[in-house]
Amino acid sequence: MAYGLSVRLVSMLDDGVRTGLVEGDEIVDLTDPAIGLPGDMVALLTLGPDAADPLRRAATTGARRLPMASTLLLAPVPRPPSFLAIARNYDAHIRELGHERPECQTWFSKQPTCVIGPGAAIEVPSVSTDVDYEGEVGMVIGRRCRHVPVEHALEVVAGYTVVNDVSVRDWQWRSPTMMMGKGFDTHGPTGPCLVTADELGDPQDLTVRTWVNDELRQDGATGDMIFTCAQMIEHLSTAFTLEPGMIISTGTPAGVGAKDDPPRWLAAGDTVRIVVEGIGELSNPVVDEPGADRGRPDRDRSDRP
Repeated sequence: MAYGLSVRLVSMLDDGVRTGLVEGDEIVDLTDPAIGLPGDMVALLTLGPDAADPLRRAATTGARRLPMASTLLLAPVPRPPSFLAIARNYDAHIRELGHERPECQTWFSKQPTCVIGPGAAIEVPSVSTDVDYEGEVGMVIGRRCRHVPVEHALEVVAGYTVVNDVSVRDWQWRSPTMMMGKGFDTHGPTGPCLVTADELGDPQDLTVRTWVNDELRQDGATGDMIFTCAQMIEHLSTAFTLEPGMIISTGTPAGVGAKDDPPRWLAAGDTVRIVVEGIGELSNPVVDEPGADRGRPDRDRSDRP
């Protein structure tokens, strides 16, 4: 996607999962035979340069269009191959927690099954009430790569999206890896779209704001990051291969609920709204985990493919 393309891409549910191109208040169906691109975002990204020409001409083909307002959007990458996030990466967030500024990057994994899209419900699990929000910028990798130098790191980014790194704090703090508290089902809202790197511009010059209901809780800027987006990619790719569709979440600014005394956890009835400049708005309601679903090995949700 880093081939001179300035577009916004979505995944949507319309008689199956489809990819789409945002054109004003409409979505061009990229799976329409007039265009013929895959309905799976990972498969689309994997095409690399082969997708560039179909994407450039998509809006002029006469392909089917859907109204944005009445289309059910999924997460841009509904099932990423992996989902990694960096901890303690904003100076102001470090200060509010009373921590020392890190010298090295600290990473944890979120489960790909935690991903939900815009408007889908964040669940307060039956085992905890200590549920927190974290508004973040997410990078989506566009090509398979390894050992990427910092000066070329942003070239492997397909695009950017909004991420809510929902965290179950008591479960997070029980383990040095933080994994259990970061990967509960429904605790990875992303969306509303994937904005290509050429469309967005400099990822280190964006505002990140989070509201809970009508209260502004986070008001930060990506220029406050300790490690830049490019430095994160260089660091991760030193150890392992990055793959198309992989989500990398870049840390949260100050203002999380855990900092207050007493903490202000999310509760059923709340709505979390995150706005990242140049990308868009991600809004999700909060509900209690449905009792009828407890104990089932796989839950069928209409908002998931």
